[in-house]
Amino acid sequence: MISPAEIKNQALKWWKPLLQSYIREELFFPKSIDRIGKVQSSHVTARFELLQQEIEELYRCSKNQTGIGYQVQTAGRNFRRTGSHELPDAVVFETIEDYIAFTGFKKEWNIFLTNYNIIKDSFPTLQNWALQNCLWLTNKNVNWNDVLKVCRYFSETPRPNLYLRQLPIEIHTKFIEENNALIQSLLDYLIPGHIRSVAQKRFAERYFLKYDEPLIRIRVLDIDLTHFGNFSDISIPLSDFEKMDMPASNILITENKMNFLTLPATPSTIAVWSGGGFNVSYLKNVQWLKEKHILYWGDIDEHGFQILHQLRRYYPNTQSIMMDYKTFEHFSEFSVAGARNKSEQLSLLKSEEHKLFERLKLIDKNRLEQEKISQGYVEEYLKSLLP
Repeated sequence: MISPAEIKNQALKWWKPLLQSYIREELFFPKSIDRIGKVQSSHVTARFELLQQEIEELYRCSKNQTGIGYQVQTAGRNFRRTGSHELPDAVVFETIEDYIAFTGFKKEWNIFLTNYNIIKDSFPTLQNWALQNCLWLTNKNVNWNDVLKVCRYFSETPRPNLYLRQLPIEIHTKFIEENNALIQSLLDYLIPGHIRSVAQKRFAERYFLKYDEPLIRIRVLDIDLTHFGNFSDISIPLSDFEKMDMPASNILITENKMNFLTLPATPSTIAVWSGGGFNVSYLKNVQWLKEKHILYWGDIDEHGFQILHQLRRYYPNTQSIMMDYKTFEHFSEFSVAGARNKSEQLSLLKSEEHKLFERLKLIDKNRLEQEKISQGYVEEYLKSLLP
């Protein structure tokens, strides 16, 4: 025989469907549980006392005795040995009030009603969103009046191009940050065509707001390039870097900042440093780089080749420099044991690069840092490559 605890477990599964039925303006109750445990003839004889206890417990928590909650419905059963018995046949929740009282959801139900009415009255276009996300409406900590102020502003101004704290919305400055998950769900529904990147979780970067962008550092290695006037070393926000088109033929990207700073004068070349290491990912959407001859100089180690592989995913024609077997052997006395890379297949490495990558996996001293390569070697290498 079903117990009150088992009834509650089943009833809790109806909570979200109940909220959705209310939004759809559909009747949800009465709602019954028919499979409450079939009584066999042997139960009436062999385990009569236990069966009686189960039935008493079922009634003790029922509307039949308390006046609210689930109603126990009975049906007559005939058994060959013991004759006719009136036994529980189904459990029924007749009204919303019965359900709310039994599950203990009274506060949540009232919060839901209040919040749903706010949405329906002031922002009816969110009704379908509410249908799919109805549990949000039961959260007592959500200030829906302020949430809807944010929704209304972004619906009218989907790409504000302001910093978060500059938004002309009458809410405190940390409100969006504190309610980020909810507001993001709402804006994804309201302005799906104005999401900068669906993979981006940070609010400002997701919805075309200004934010503290990564800075891209640039060195002009050819004094005849006058794109920046008299400035030869500047840093600019990533978005500005993406919009510009530099007159140089060659773009030299380095992994290490000091190597970037000490690159020698080189014809028609601009050096770029995006923060080092895997931060080359910042450069993935720079369309004008596709028209340039891109050179990449990283450490000769397993991670250095992975970064090269990553950069080639954005710009397939990227050429590696000083990441070859000759350079590694020339400065082998400075090689050390480096971290291992789990990547087995770097399909975008060229044949000679891949051979060196595989060799590094087999030796102990598998890392030659850029800084260990002498300045004279760098200058001669670049002079012969870009005369």
